[in-house]
Amino acid sequence: MFIAILTYKKPLEDVDRFLQAHREYLAEHYDAGDFIASGPQTPRVGGVILMKAESRAVVDSIIEQDPFNINGIADYRIVEFTPTMFVEPSLSDILK
Repeated sequence: MFIAILTYKKPLEDVDRFLQAHREYLAEHYDAGDFIASGPQTPRVGGVILMKAESRAVVDSIIEQDPFNINGIADYRIVEFTPTMFVEPSLSDILK
């Protein structure tokens, strides 16, 4: 499992110009089962994406598609981890 920590390197007005395209990218990867949770940091200095992928190479290929990456909006820090404890039911049930 991976966490992508995005840090904006452009002003929020630039971020907002690409926000809809970024959300479409997120939706595509939720539909594909790649993403588990995502959202903006507080304060709004970037975002976080919780991902499942077979390898770091797969994560990198997914990140390459992000309009925030393509347009130089954000830097990405990727953290890989192995969950050893988790809550049942699913995270989506908890977040409701």
